[in-house]
Amino acid sequence: MSNQIDDINTYMQDVGRRARDASRILAAASTAEKNSALLAIADDIDRGRAALIQENQKDMQAGADKGLDAALLDRLELTPARIDSMIEGLRQIAALPDPIGEIFDMNYRPSGIQVGRMRVPLGVVGIIYESRPNVTADAAALCLKSGNATVLRGGSEAFHSNQAIAKIIQQALEKSGLHADAVQVVATTDREAVGILISMPEYVDVIIPRGGRGLIERISNDARVPVIKHLDGICHSYIDDETDLEKALQVTFNAKTQRYGTCNTLETLLVAEGIAEALLPELGGMLLEKGVELRGCETTMGLIGQATAASTEDWDTEYLAPILSIKVVKDLNEAIEHINNHSSGHTESIITENYTRARRFLREVDSSSVMVNASTRFADGFEYGLGAEIGISTDKFHARGPVGLEGLTSVKFIVFGDGHIRN
Repeated sequence: MSNQIDDINTYMQDVGRRARDASRILAAASTAEKNSALLAIADDIDRGRAALIQENQKDMQAGADKGLDAALLDRLELTPARIDSMIEGLRQIAALPDPIGEIFDMNYRPSGIQVGRMRVPLGVVGIIYESRPNVTADAAALCLKSGNATVLRGGSEAFHSNQAIAKIIQQALEKSGLHADAVQVVATTDREAVGILISMPEYVDVIIPRGGRGLIERISNDARVPVIKHLDGICHSYIDDETDLEKALQVTFNAKTQRYGTCNTLETLLVAEGIAEALLPELGGMLLEKGVELRGCETTMGLIGQATAASTEDWDTEYLAPILSIKVVKDLNEAIEHINNHSSGHTESIITENYTRARRFLREVDSSSVMVNASTRFADGFEYGLGAEIGISTDKFHARGPVGLEGLTSVKFIVFGDGHIRN
C-alpha cells in the first residue's frame, strides 16, 4: 500500500467523519455482536501469522537500514510470542464484562425521582503511537469492546505491520456485521496527519499518545482534543532493611532485566543502608553479569566496584536501556521523599516483610501504580486483568494507571420518574 496521499487534510477529515458515523453505530451494538467481532479478529490474526511476520520483516529491515537502535527494533518486532499475546488479549477482552449500559448508584430522592448513572462510550478515540505494532490490535480491541470507534496512527517505522493488522481487523468487522470504519488506521506516514487528527474536536473525543517524550509533549502542547498521557516511566524499587534477601534479589533483577525498553522497567533502585552491605555486592554481580551498567552514589560504588558515579540527571532519567541508578538511603522516609521528588508518577515498588512500612509506602507514594514485593514489570493492563491496555496515564483526570475498558468510558446521569414535576 502506498503511504502517499495528495490532499492530506481532505483525507483526514473523511477519516474523522467516517469514524464519527461508525461510533454512533458501534455505541448501539450488543455485547454479543462486539464479542463475536473480537473473536473473529483473533481467529483471523491466528490464520494470518505468516503474512503478518512477512510484512513486519519489511519494517524490521527498513529500521535496521535506518540505524534504529536495539530498543526500538525490539519494540518493532512481531515475534510468534507477541502474536500469541495479541490473540490472547483479544480473546480475554471478549471474555470481560461489557461496561457499556451499566447502571449504578441508583437512589430515590425526596422528590420521588430515582437518580443514577449509566456508563457510556467516549465516542471516537484517536491513538498515536510509535514502534509497537501490537498496539494496533490491543487498542482496536479495547475500543471495540467499550463501544468506541478509533482512529489509529502508528509510527512510520511500523507502517507495513500496522496496515497488515488493520486489513485483518476491518475484514473481520465486515464479516461480523459491524461497521468496518469502527477501526481505521491512517494510511500515510505524513506527519501532517497527526497535526490534523489532534485538531478535530468535531470528530475526535480524546487522544491517547503512546511513545517517546518528544511525541507526547508535542501532542499535549498542540492538541485541541483532550489527551490521556504519561511522559516518562521513571520507576523505582525500594528495598527495605526488613526484607527477605532472596526475594529482593529476584524481584529487583526481574524488574530491571526482564525487558529493557518498556515504561514499567525499573530505572532507579533505592536500598536501605541497613541491608546494603548484605545485598548490593550480590545483586550488583547479577546485574553486571547480565550486562547492566550501574550508576550509583558513593556508598553504592564502595560496595560494587564496577559501578560508576551517578550524576544529578541520572535520578530523573528514563533509560529504556540496560542502565540502572542505585542510591543507598537512610530509611523509608528518605526513600519516599526521593521517589516523590524524582518519580514520573508511573510505578513504584517496596520490597519488605514489614507490613506497617508496606502500608505506609502504599499510602504516601503518589504514583499511578504502587506495589509491595512485586516487580514493576507487572504494571500493565494485561497483567492487571484488563485484557490489554490502551496506554498508561499518569494524569489524575480522566483516567489513571493502565487504561482499560472502564477508562475508555464516560458516565451520564439518568433519571426515572413517573409524571414527577418540580415544585
